[in-house]
Amino acid sequence: MSVWPAWEVREDERATSWFTVRLAFTDGARIDALAVVCEGCASLEEVRSQPALSLHDLAELAEWIEEPLFEACGPGAAPAAGGDASVAPRRARPAWPPGVEGRWLVAQEYRAAQEGGFDPVLAVMCATGHSRRKSLRLISQARDSGFLAPRHARR
Repeated sequence: MSVWPAWEVREDERATSWFTVRLAFTDGARIDALAVVCEGCASLEEVRSQPALSLHDLAELAEWIEEPLFEACGPGAAPAAGGDASVAPRRARPAWPPGVEGRWLVAQEYRAAQEGGFDPVLAVMCATGHSRRKSLRLISQARDSGFLAPRHARR
C-alpha cells in the first residue's frame, strides 16, 4: 500500500488534505482511492478498483487504509509542512503465518464464516489478503491437515 499527498487547502487554523491511496495485491488486483482528511476525520471521495469490489470489501476499505493514511498525515493528523509526507509501500494486510499455524487460522476463519452465514472462501480471502485461488489452496491444505472436515463424505 502506498499513500501520497495530492493537495491541501488551509483556511485559518484548519487544513483539509487530499491523499492518493493505492493498494496493489500480488494477484494483480488494484485499488486506487482519493481520501480526504480534515480535523482528524477521514473520508473517501473516489474509489476505483480492478476487479470491482463487493459491498463488503468496500465497507472494509476504510479500515484497510485508515492507519497508513493517518501515518502520512503526521503528528496531529495534519500533513507535514513540505507536503511530501509519504508511507513506504507495504502490504495491505499483515503476512499470514506459514505452516500449521496458518492452516489452523484458515480453518478458524472458514468455520466462523460458516457459522455466521457468510461465504467461507470470501472470509479466508479477506483474512489472508490472497486471491480466491490461493485461498482455496489454503482451505484444502487445512482439510488435508485435519482442521476441517473432508469436502465429500465417503460412502
